[in-house]
Amino acid sequence: MTESSDAYLKVETKTVPASPPDPLLSIQGLKTYFYTDKGVLPAVDDVSLTAYKGRVLGIVGESGCGKSMTALSILRLIPSPPGRIVGGRIMFDGRNILDLSVNEMCHLRGNEISMIFQEPMTSLNPVYTVGRQVMEVSMLHRRMNRTQAREEAVRMFKLVGIPEAEKRIDVYPHQLSGGLRQRVMIAMVLSCRPKLLIADEPTTALDVTVQAQILKLMRDLQREIDSAIILITHDLGVVAEMCDEVLVMYAGRVVEQAQVFDLFDNPRHPYTEGLLKSIPKLHQDDAAPLYSIKGMVPSLLGLDGGCRFHPRCEAATELCVRREPEFTEVSPGHQVRCWKYRERGESL
Repeated sequence: MTESSDAYLKVETKTVPASPPDPLLSIQGLKTYFYTDKGVLPAVDDVSLTAYKGRVLGIVGESGCGKSMTALSILRLIPSPPGRIVGGRIMFDGRNILDLSVNEMCHLRGNEISMIFQEPMTSLNPVYTVGRQVMEVSMLHRRMNRTQAREEAVRMFKLVGIPEAEKRIDVYPHQLSGGLRQRVMIAMVLSCRPKLLIADEPTTALDVTVQAQILKLMRDLQREIDSAIILITHDLGVVAEMCDEVLVMYAGRVVEQAQVFDLFDNPRHPYTEGLLKSIPKLHQDDAAPLYSIKGMVPSLLGLDGGCRFHPRCEAATELCVRREPEFTEVSPGHQVRCWKYRERGESL
């Protein structure tokens, strides 16, 4: 068990302000569909979330659940065709992002909203040195001259743990390992000092020690400029360590939303329960098999109209097969999409 995955054991020590500040980002009913030859694919289907300054919102779920597509929708980077945002609002700092012009979005990206992408090799330009790419960000968004931008790039390389930063600034992406390329991407994004940082699996290619350094760097930057962070990850240990609130996504929908300590202490949706049971335990019997959720995330083409998790749910009933449940508040700040709960949060 890694150091990060053990963090969920300490989640009860986290405190969350009773009255959150005004939201920096508020999404209501976001729908992002892909129109293919085989039919319409609802990659993001009626998703709502809120991100606050000074706080971290975690989004978890298996691959294909719509986490990254939600992030790309915020930045309006959905490939079109075949994708299109067909419904909802994305309010950022008082503006509806969906109403902004192309030029206004170009100014918003990087300057106010930045994203750490999941694949560093495809995000970096192979024909430019990594230093030049980081420098361009500072020159464009922070109005630095070339000398200042180079000094800032070296400083950021050191902050994210890139050894021999003065030399590595002049190398090309293919000359770096996957972990170092990921650190370059993080240095580039953090040098913008954005109001909202979207981190899509920011520590996937990093070892545990470097992962802890990067997470600390993100927290330090957040405290310094009072930014909001949306953290997309499959590592529940990182969620427990970093996040204040958590959204659990499955097959394009949010199935559970809660404060982090409430989610870990009292998960309500069977899918969330399965994710938590899948975490290896420190004192687990070596002979006992690791728990896994049976089956796979369903294809979003031709959904049958029932609960999207019912084919994998051990507690599924006939009602789950026939009808999809609505989002229900089961306790203050804790919502779940499951037929186990009535409208007022009472168990059936």
